[in-house]
Amino acid sequence: MSAPLLEVKQVDAYYGASQALFGMDFLVHAGQFVTLLGRNGMGKSTSIKSIVGLMAPARGSIRFSGQDIHGLPTYKIARAGIGLVPEGRQIFPNLSVQENLVATAHNRQNLANPWVLEKIYGLFPRLSERAGNLGSNLSGGEQQMLAIGRALMTNPRLLILDEATEGLAPIIRTEIWQCLTELKKTGLTIICIDKNLNSLLPLADQHYIVEKGRVVWAGTSDALSSQREQLQSYMGI
Repeated sequence: MSAPLLEVKQVDAYYGASQALFGMDFLVHAGQFVTLLGRNGMGKSTSIKSIVGLMAPARGSIRFSGQDIHGLPTYKIARAGIGLVPEGRQIFPNLSVQENLVATAHNRQNLANPWVLEKIYGLFPRLSERAGNLGSNLSGGEQQMLAIGRALMTNPRLLILDEATEGLAPIIRTEIWQCLTELKKTGLTIICIDKNLNSLLPLADQHYIVEKGRVVWAGTSDALSSQREQLQSYMGI
């Protein structure tokens, strides 16, 4: 297999004096849909923050597309081709939907068929209908669509979703999973954190279960399905 697009190797991370990651270690290859699974507080979001530069790991290495990104500022990591849909969405409440989408838009990877407004509105027609609405006036589901659209407008090589469907109504969850299915078909590399295992299993190529700041199990959807009962205590779902 070719070199991984993302390599997280033996990463330790701390919040003050409290250690959160203990040798976090996983790989993501181009075109894969990868999940980080586990109970709350086990280190999944901390791993994401370490990758995108929201916190600096104390030890270990993080390489993206063959380059060391450990310790780089967030904006440089984003420019390298990593797009984040953060937990809590964090859209700009005082900007309109369209302004949110174009605020950080670029095509630094020089993609031949980049994400532009029309493509985002085709993926999420509801955003087109709300184009002039302020972010603060959107429902939770619409805000999540906007957060995904905003990340896609940076034309990333790797899209990371932290709690993809948390707190959303079932009908909106279905829309988000349909969107992720379409994105996978395009060949986009995706890391997804979510608790909806039944929706993740058909999509994911590789799963990593995180417990107390380290990976305790890794495998395919078929392997996870066959061991689901034994692994239940780790996932809390």
